[in-house]
Amino acid sequence: MRKYRVGILGATGTVGQRFVQLLEGHPQFEIAALAASDRSAGKPYAEACAWKLTGSIPESVRDIVVQPIEPPLDCEIVFSSLPSSVARETEEAFARAGYPVISNSSCYRMDEDVPLLIPEINHEHLGLIETQRRKRGFGKGFIVTNPNCAVASFAPPLAAIQRKFGVESAIVTTMQAISGAGYPGVSSMDIADNVLPYIAGEEPKVETETQKILGEFVNGGIQKADFPVSAQCFRVNVIDGHTASVRVNLKQTSTLEDVVDAMRTFPNLNLYSSPDKFIDVCEEPSRPQPRLDRDNGNGMTITVGRVFPDNIFDYRFVALSHNTVRGAAGSAILNAELLIDKRII
Repeated sequence: MRKYRVGILGATGTVGQRFVQLLEGHPQFEIAALAASDRSAGKPYAEACAWKLTGSIPESVRDIVVQPIEPPLDCEIVFSSLPSSVARETEEAFARAGYPVISNSSCYRMDEDVPLLIPEINHEHLGLIETQRRKRGFGKGFIVTNPNCAVASFAPPLAAIQRKFGVESAIVTTMQAISGAGYPGVSSMDIADNVLPYIAGEEPKVETETQKILGEFVNGGIQKADFPVSAQCFRVNVIDGHTASVRVNLKQTSTLEDVVDAMRTFPNLNLYSSPDKFIDVCEEPSRPQPRLDRDNGNGMTITVGRVFPDNIFDYRFVALSHNTVRGAAGSAILNAELLIDKRII
């Protein structure tokens, strides 16, 4: 199996660190370049990076000298975990220079010609790449994004329901981990003994990204899903793991058993980072819980529980995913594996 040489933009941040951790020992990728801000550039990664994850910095990257965040970079594929304040200009520069850019940033997610992918759900949206190259004059380069980390938790079971029965409308309440705010993130004085009922810009992202992901690729563009999503997003005192409470109305009548079966039998992908179960439905009434279930499938499984008929909507359920694995770096790596599998890279 060929190994592709990859670079990571924003390599010293928490999502950049998760990229480094997940790529260690990957059969298709080897880290060839690390890039970060001016204060880190020129230093060995072990010196530039204040490692925040469990375990140590992998030996294979400790001595890699951090490069500035600009092309050229000595790699074939670029993973980006840049903050939105710099991501748009920088990612475009890399794409224009001929690099495939797989981005965790929000900057390009809602652009009409940029795929917003959860590979198991909407890999057909990769058809946008040719439109993007033609429209932007990118040549060999392109940009592919993965969704907001909260969307990654509930869009899969919602997609399973949509495919089988159709969706009329959905209400989503997210309970998002503090790691989703990056490091140092939320002040301990704000989050300790507390729930924060506002995350700036989050609710519109959750609503609009869901409609794009669950839309169809038609005539070279995305026809967004035709049902409304209403979201409220909360920050809670959990380190990792985003939980979503969802209520949904269906277009077709369905039994509870059929709804659960639609989730459990939703097709998986046979890629390296694919979990054994894409959607795992729990029977226990007290699950899912972030501390107990966020690492299911090496952090790539969506764990669903409390699937019941609702008194106002048709059904309700709770969904959980690991926000820095399935909701960030792991999702981007899976996107890259898909691009190789589809011979786009």
